[in-house]
This record gives sequence, C-alpha cells and structure tokens, in this order.
Amino acid sequence: MKRVCIILVNWNGWVDTLECLESLIGLTYPDFSIVVCDNGSSDDSLRQIRDWAIRHHISYLEVSAWESDDTATSAPMPLLSVIRIGENRGFAGANNVGLRLGLRRGDIDYFWLLNNDTVVEPEALSSLVARMEQDQRIGLCGSTLLLYHDRQRIQALGGGHYCRWIGLPWHYRRFFSRWRGSADRGRAEARMNYVEGASMLVSRHFVEIVGLMCEDYFLYFEETDWAIRAAGRFRLGYAPDSVVYHKVGSSIGTSSHPARKSFTCDYYNIRNRILFTRRFYPQALPLIYLVLLGEALLRLCYGRWERVSMILGLMLRGGTAHDRTP
Repeated sequence: MKRVCIILVNWNGWVDTLECLESLIGLTYPDFSIVVCDNGSSDDSLRQIRDWAIRHHISYLEVSAWESDDTATSAPMPLLSVIRIGENRGFAGANNVGLRLGLRRGDIDYFWLLNNDTVVEPEALSSLVARMEQDQRIGLCGSTLLLYHDRQRIQALGGGHYCRWIGLPWHYRRFFSRWRGSADRGRAEARMNYVEGASMLVSRHFVEIVGLMCEDYFLYFEETDWAIRAAGRFRLGYAPDSVVYHKVGSSIGTSSHPARKSFTCDYYNIRNRILFTRRFYPQALPLIYLVLLGEALLRLCYGRWERVSMILGLMLRGGTAHDRTP
C-alpha cells in the first residue's frame, strides 16, 4: 500500500480548512497523513484547528517551520500535523515546507497537494493513486474539480491547456453541467499541459527528479511551471472518479470576470503571466504584451483606473519576481 501525505495550505481560512479536514477523515484510502502548512495566519486558525483535532480524538502534532526540519523521520506521523510557518510564503512556499517534511521521511510515496477551500468525495484519493499506479510514467495527476456551490458544473477535468501565445488557460468542458467519467479521461489528458493545482497528486519520484515548486510566483502559475519543467520526463494524468468540490476564489477573490477579480488576483495573474512567459516562451512576449494592453483597456471600461496603472507598471518593469502587491 502506497503511503500518501496530504498537504493543505491555510492562510486566515480556518473555516474552509476545517470543512476540508472533515471530508478528508472520511476518505476510504487507508494509509495517509495530513500536513497543514499555516502561512502566518492572524485569525485564530491555529487554535481552531487544534481544538478540532481534540474534539475528533485525532493524533496531532504542531511545530514551527524550523522545528519541522528537526522532526524525527523514523517515528510514525500523526494523522494531522500543523506547521507554523510564521509568515505568508505564498502557495508554492508553503507547499514546499510540507514537501520537504515528507521527503525527509522514507515512507511517503505520494503527495496530495489540495486546496484548503475544497471538499472531497470519499473515493477521491483512492482514484488518484489508482490512476498513478496504472501508468508509472505519470508524475502529476489531477481530479474532477466541480464548483462547490453548483456541484454539477465543471471547473476542470484534471487540468487545462495553457496557450503560450495569449497567456491564458483553457479547461476542457469547463462549466459544462455534467461530465462523462472515464469517457473524458483520454480527451482531457491529451489536451492537458498542466494539472490544476487545487487537487494535484504528485509522486515522490517526480519531486526528486524535477525539484520543488518554484516560489518566485507567490500565487498562480506554480503548477504550470512545474509541469513545463517536467515535460518529456513525466506524463500528466487525470483520475475521473476523484471528485473534489472547489470554492473557487473563496480566499483571494479569484474570478474569470475582470470586474469581479480582487486586486490580489488580478495583480498576480498579470505579473506571473509576464514572468512565466519571459522564463519559458520569450518569443511570445510581444503578443502577451498586446493582450495585456487589451486587458488594460477592458479595465478602463469598467472604471478600474488603479488596475490600468498596475498593468502598465508591470509591463514596464517586466513582471519580475521581486514585484509584490503594494
């Protein structure tokens, strides 16, 4: 039986995290442990998670990030570990803390990177592991992601296709009101060039060969960067029966509509589109800039003057990794 370490990132979101944990303890998969990496929350998250573990009589360990480096790797992991990072290191930075902890142990075969604003079906993990075991070439495997508040509508089937020329992703059958299970697997896998980071099973071998997630992005594009770095060495997979319900944008205001995006969502999407393109597809940068001028004009139409200046500023500075939200 393959052992799985489930990694959640929490940042001022204990209500979502507890609902996710409630669903995780109902998983049918028999061999897993959970690591919550807390990104310096200030909303009483640590106490709320600790009290939840006590109420459910769950084995529990809480350590700081530096203490986790010294945690004994031979002792059995509790069902739930919480790592106090003490600062907001972003999506990749926090997940990497959990990945490092698991890598120091010799008994972890897979890591399940799961958004804390999700709820999972009982077979979600079993289906992911089964798909990975079917094809040893798969290094990253995604789930059927459905919208939490409209549970028949699709967010993503495993992952999506990122178009380098316009800098935007496309999800096969996104927002359709139904999915067709295994009938969609071949089509979805053929179109994917990244796995959606809200639910992503990664093999230990993948992490050892490709490395940890890139922390330059802080938010968004980390999973696309990971997949591009692994191209030619690992395949991407999709487990249709791994069903995960996602509260899209619950923590940072993610939206596909420019008028409803939070400033944080808008900023990192645009900044990282430039950063990712410069890193992997510099020949596409002129087209990306042309698209971004169109996005600036669109925000001007919505009266979002501060967004226009933000976009133009990022374009002038080249979207470097040193740019952070004001």
